[in-house]
Amino acid sequence: MVDFEVRPCRQPVPEARRKAILASPGFGRTFTDHMVTLRWSAERGWHDGRVEPYGPFVLDPATSVFHYGQECFEGMKAYRQASGAIGLFRPEENAARFNRSADRMGMPQLPEETFVRALELLVSQDSEWVPDVMGTSLYLRPFMIATQPALGFTLPSDSYLFCVIASPATAAFGAGAVPRPLTVWLSEDYTRAAPGGTGAAKTGGNYAGAFKATQQAVANGCDQVVWLDAAEHTWVEEMGGMNLFFVYAPGGDGKPRIVTPPLTGTLLPGVTRDTLLTLAPQLGFAAEEHRISVGQWRQQCASGELAEVFACGTAAVISPVGLVRSASGDWQIGDRRPGPVTLRLREELLGIQHGQRPDPFSWVHKAC
Repeated sequence: MVDFEVRPCRQPVPEARRKAILASPGFGRTFTDHMVTLRWSAERGWHDGRVEPYGPFVLDPATSVFHYGQECFEGMKAYRQASGAIGLFRPEENAARFNRSADRMGMPQLPEETFVRALELLVSQDSEWVPDVMGTSLYLRPFMIATQPALGFTLPSDSYLFCVIASPATAAFGAGAVPRPLTVWLSEDYTRAAPGGTGAAKTGGNYAGAFKATQQAVANGCDQVVWLDAAEHTWVEEMGGMNLFFVYAPGGDGKPRIVTPPLTGTLLPGVTRDTLLTLAPQLGFAAEEHRISVGQWRQQCASGELAEVFACGTAAVISPVGLVRSASGDWQIGDRRPGPVTLRLREELLGIQHGQRPDPFSWVHKAC
């Protein structure tokens, strides 16, 4: 494992200021006192690991990431536990996905134990920044960028910088007991990812390419974009930064059924998505993966067969969807309010993450 040198910040944010921030942290607006950095070169491999004061990088204008977008990142959270300890939720899954993204982008992989150790060190150093209110957390952003100062584009960079920064956060769409239902825009003009592309990688280009559709969504009074498949523009894939679940009314077995689109290589394999597929049967809900078309979504909402829809992800946790808007017409899901299955899953997930519910799958990793 790579060694990390700890260089504490000499002028941390004053305690009164930090407490004011934690009282209303928002999402991704304020950052903690420290960051972790680690470098890679073709000659030395991974080296120069540091926990150091949060601050800017100095990069040459020709640095490869600026010109060719070779980078990847992760999003995850640290939670204050009922015991007072701080836990990371399934960090090994984020480490594995980070390496899959890095491999797809032609970047070096980081040993998973080193990835997790970097998170532990930053959380331990900045533990006073972890909020203690249910639904709040310390958001962690590990990322890696290409740092070779050269404009050649035939081969990937020969040097990289890995970094972890942290920001106290509420859930992206609110941390209350009853989350606000989202209004979503069905994108029929743009495509997020195609087969063989980078859709399954967590890389910045996927998000930059989504901004135009997001602007269209906002202009139509919506919170988020829903993406369709690239080939037929018929099958629902995911939302901007979140996976989608559809909740069907109980069938002959008396169980509600949650369904999410399968992983095809064009959508992100969310850690929260995987968690809910595992957790739902423990709560008495059937869980399945299969394709859902736009026509089915609309028709099944009208018939009442489709009772709830929710989005899920690290930032959003679980957020209900109440209304769909599109150029060809709008439709609503149920009575547009959060449904019982959505709320039950959200309650259980947050309870496990904050150490207030049993953790049968040992998902919470103690950071400090």
